[in-house]
Amino acid sequence: MKIAVYSNNVPHSRAVVSLLKEKLIARSEGRVIFDNENPEVVITVGGDGTLLGAFHHYTDQLDKIRFIGVHTGHLGFYADWQYFELDELVESLVNQETTAKTVKYPLLHAKIHYTDGHEENILALNEAAIKRPLGTLVADVYIQNELFERFRGDGLTASTPTGSTAYNKAIGGAVMHPSLQAIQLAEIASINSRVFRTLGSPLIIGSHEVVKVQLENDGSAVTFSYDHLNKISSNIDWISFQVADQKIQFAEYRHMHFWHRVQASFIGTEVR
Repeated sequence: MKIAVYSNNVPHSRAVVSLLKEKLIARSEGRVIFDNENPEVVITVGGDGTLLGAFHHYTDQLDKIRFIGVHTGHLGFYADWQYFELDELVESLVNQETTAKTVKYPLLHAKIHYTDGHEENILALNEAAIKRPLGTLVADVYIQNELFERFRGDGLTASTPTGSTAYNKAIGGAVMHPSLQAIQLAEIASINSRVFRTLGSPLIIGSHEVVKVQLENDGSAVTFSYDHLNKISSNIDWISFQVADQKIQFAEYRHMHFWHRVQASFIGTEVR
């Protein structure tokens, strides 16, 4: 088994990485090879930001990689293991190397079309958001090439089912189960009047549908953020969103049930 360990630079996380590697070497009897270039399993040590970093680092190898999250941060929504459970994790890796199941989650595919004609394709695990640093965002929203609404407000987000618990949830979007092959489009502080009229509710977009956001090109810069990354450009013409063909794979050695994950992350274990 070829394993890569991806960590943040927090001293506690680095210490956990060292201990994890020691335990893997001692327990695996040579069956584990550390390979950061072409791993079969990527173990992230940190929080959700660390896992997002690992996802984008290995975007080109998603069909070959299974991810495992070890939580050392404040919120580990994607993590199935705590830092004090390394012995159990190592035992699971060694004993279930050939029989472990895989759980797959949908991803977001965004295509950015620039005014000079060139395009850029982006994958996101959580979400993507369009905003204007100054002023309001004005855009026409198309679904399957048909005009759906004219938007004016702070911005728009498109999220995956697992990403629906992140920024999308904070702006009033619904939490979606990852078994749904869909994405969600949500508004950020929309302005409704006789000229600009939006639905005002999040939209669940099916796997066969494409949403296109045609920006009003007045030369103003637009901020496009996806997961923990962002870019600013005044040359974006339109952006489309759809369910990606690729999926992220997690090693299901002890994969937490999605609603249990949501409950543990946002409500807590003590429910009265």
